[in-house]
Amino acid sequence: MIKSIAILFAMLAAFSVQAKDGASLFAQNCAACHGNRGNGGVGVPLALPGFQHGVSDAFLANSIRHGRPGRIMPAFKNLSDSEISSLVKYLRSWQTTPGKPQKVKVNPGNVAHGKQLFIKSCSACHGAQGQGGNGTGFTFSRPRDQPIIAPALNNSGFLAAASDAMIKAALMHGRKGTPMTSFLKQGLSEQDIDDLVNYVRSFAQHPYDKQVALKGAESTILSYESPYDMQTTIKNVQRAAIGKNFRIIRVQSLDEGLVKPGKENKKQTIIYFCNFQLLNTALTVDPRVGLFLPCRVTVVEKNGKVEVFSINPKYLSRIFNNYELNKLCDDMDNVYKDILEDATL
Repeated sequence: MIKSIAILFAMLAAFSVQAKDGASLFAQNCAACHGNRGNGGVGVPLALPGFQHGVSDAFLANSIRHGRPGRIMPAFKNLSDSEISSLVKYLRSWQTTPGKPQKVKVNPGNVAHGKQLFIKSCSACHGAQGQGGNGTGFTFSRPRDQPIIAPALNNSGFLAAASDAMIKAALMHGRKGTPMTSFLKQGLSEQDIDDLVNYVRSFAQHPYDKQVALKGAESTILSYESPYDMQTTIKNVQRAAIGKNFRIIRVQSLDEGLVKPGKENKKQTIIYFCNFQLLNTALTVDPRVGLFLPCRVTVVEKNGKVEVFSINPKYLSRIFNNYELNKLCDDMDNVYKDILEDATL
């Protein structure tokens, strides 16, 4: 009896340590996107009962391990298997009502028919190619009455994490608390759903994220040497930005506010400018780009040379793991280069 009690206490102590480790790991790696209590943000609301009941521990573990390439969720390759297991147990601590993913059997299906059903019933939310809903989990970039945007089904990370049975169960029963409703209630037969599952699984042959792989760039900045003096170069940057339909926000010393007034380095100046339509578009695609907005160019004079710097927009997609930023960053790269080249010609 005493031995059994000792074993029980040891098991409880081990679970407590593991849960604590899971909480610490979540705070370090997940909370910034998924919220401190899993209520969502950039990431999906992990504490949502419909989500908890619809996914398996294996799905959670594989999602952490593989992430969602190009869809903001990174792959946590640095975490050990035991750390991921602790994280999964911590995520399960939010499950307030009992329930497990329903076990279903997936039968062979007609992929061509599944594609027709997908275009008709799924593409409006999940994208024509299964690439997922636009934007991020922030309310700014999704309808405010929805707690989640449609996930990317044509994604190598999702396909590695989700079983056919899990996909079928979601289609059959929907996800309570999300826009995903039961396809059985919409009139589809179980065979129709099998066709859909087989079509979704066919995405694995050519995942969307592999087709639009993040471009990125090695250099974090764009740099040009100016043949003009400091003040002329600053005026040139302002003129060039205005010529690209930007509004000058302010011009200040780079260290203004960091040193006592009057002690600023006059040989380091930053020019802030903004196009509000572009700003709105960028924030809708990914609100995190607000960290780098409004646009800015820095002019520095050192050892008699004047140089002009800006962030390299193509580096943003690599930082944010968001393939929707690719085109926006390509366009902004051209705009920045045009401004810097115009200012230093």
